[in-house]
Formats: sequence, C-alpha cells, structure tokens
Amino acid sequence: MIDDPVLLNDWHVVGRVSEIAIGQVQSIRLLDEDLVLWRNQDGIQVWKDLCIHRGAKLSPGKVKENCLVCPYHGWSYDSAGLCRFMPAHPEQRPPPRARTITYQVKEQYGLVWVCLGEPVKDVPFYREWDDPAFKTVPAGPYRMRASGPRIIENFLDVAHFPFVHAGYLGDPAHTEIEDYEVETGPESVVARDIGVWQPDPDGSGKPARVSYTYEVLRPLTARFSKFQGSQVLSMIDIVTPITETESVAWPMLSTNYDTGASEEAFINFQDVITAQDIPVVESQRPELLPLDLQAELHLRSDRTAIAYRQWLRKIGLRFGTA
Repeated sequence: MIDDPVLLNDWHVVGRVSEIAIGQVQSIRLLDEDLVLWRNQDGIQVWKDLCIHRGAKLSPGKVKENCLVCPYHGWSYDSAGLCRFMPAHPEQRPPPRARTITYQVKEQYGLVWVCLGEPVKDVPFYREWDDPAFKTVPAGPYRMRASGPRIIENFLDVAHFPFVHAGYLGDPAHTEIEDYEVETGPESVVARDIGVWQPDPDGSGKPARVSYTYEVLRPLTARFSKFQGSQVLSMIDIVTPITETESVAWPMLSTNYDTGASEEAFINFQDVITAQDIPVVESQRPELLPLDLQAELHLRSDRTAIAYRQWLRKIGLRFGTA
C-alpha cells in the first residue's frame, strides 16, 4: 500500500456505472494496487485482487450464485467479502479469517468511486449535475502516461491555449494573459476572471472573449466555469492515479445554453482538445510534479499553478509529486 494518506483517504473514479453489468468481473489498478471490480445483485464491489487462500488473483474468476468465485480453488466470496464455500471441503464452514480485503464504494454522477482508506469527506461536489438549467455530458475516459498532478496543472493552465489549442481555445495573435488573482484556502484553490480570446470556445465555431473561473476541489480534481455573458460552460476533470506516472481522466462538461452542436459533436470536440494535450503532458520532465518552486521557472500568468503546487505541499501530497 502506498504511503500517502491524502490520496488513500480520498475517493477515486474507477469506472462508469452503466458500463459494469451484473456478472461482470474486471481487473483494475488504483494507486499502484491491483483491484477487482465486479457486480452482483447487491451492487458494485471493489476488493483487493487477492484470494486469501493461495494468493491468486480473483479478477479472472466468475460470478456464481451472487458470489465471486476464485479461479484457482473455487472459493466463493459473498458481497461482504466473506468466504461461504470451499469446494475441497464442502462440509466445512469457512473460518472468519477467510475473507477478502474490501473497499468502500459509492455511485455518483454515473461514476463508480472507491476509497482505499477511510474517506475524510464525500466525493467532490459538481453543482451542475443536479441543476436543471444545465445539460451535462461525460467525455473520455482519457488514459495518459503522466502523473495526476501534472495533468491537473495542465488543466489549470490557460497560457498554453494559443499554442497547443490554436484555432480552438487560443489564437497565436492573442497570447497575453492579463493579471488575475488567486485565493487559496484549506480546502481549495480558486482563480477568477481570467480573460481569454478563443476562436472556438465550445465547438460551435463562434469566436468569443471568455472569462474563466478555476477551482481545485481535491488534489486530483479541478473544475472551471467559462463565461460568455450569461452563457456558461463548466467542466470538471477527475483524474484517477493508476500509478505515479499513469493516470485516467474522467471529465464531464455542462452548458446552460445550446451550443448548436449534437452531443456526439460536443464530446468529439473535447476528444480533439484532449488529444492535443496528451503528448505535451506526457513529454514533461521531471515526470512527477515538482513542489519546490525553485525547480522550474514561473511567471505571473502561472499564478494558479504556483498556488496549486503550494497547496499540494501544504496538505502533504506525496504520490505523483517530487
């Protein structure tokens, strides 16, 4: 188990509820731990991918009579992780120690969340989800060979728009970032009123000057609201740390207006933007995000990134940082 209480005691996304059918069993990885994700009549379960008997993985097993059956010796585990049947000794009641290591699971925003420790708070709050004024669509997931903090910092960065996202979120003729303020509290980092000229802010092809508000909600979860007058496009980016240098992003996008594009086109727009980001983020060195501000150079336009790094250091994040 990794030595990072911050992430161990937080919630992480491991899949979409709609994509995990009853009877399905799959191997997943989170925070360098091998896990088995499966679903029975009682719901979705996430356990350590280990049979207590002889250390075989449970993920190649199958669901039978509402239990997960180990593929090695056929031990059957119920929804609570207790072994109920040992085929080699069918008359013997399994001992209390014959149980798997289970983890807490929640279903929220159509996603499956897992905590490997003891959660200190609920899953991050995305207010647009239940707001009838907004339509929300999921995008991704996007797998990246990069650390979670590097991905979040890229999400918070507007200065790269004219270069990485030219023709979409930025214009090489409009590269200046005006001054803005950042507020850091014990639970979050907030940057407001970051003005940017964008040739195509939402996939509609209509240029506009927009204003961003960014919020860091958790070490690996951030969101923005992009304003065009009364029109708002919001996005939350939830990054799952597979290993220190491999992550999966689970974004959701919400609008309170009609972009004129179909839902498929809107998601495709985000696919294009993310595809532009991935090779850049994967190329960054060092791979782990440096929390020492002397390790890299910073400008006024990097205020959000600076505040994010300082905040990560203050809360004691270790995984994915240097």
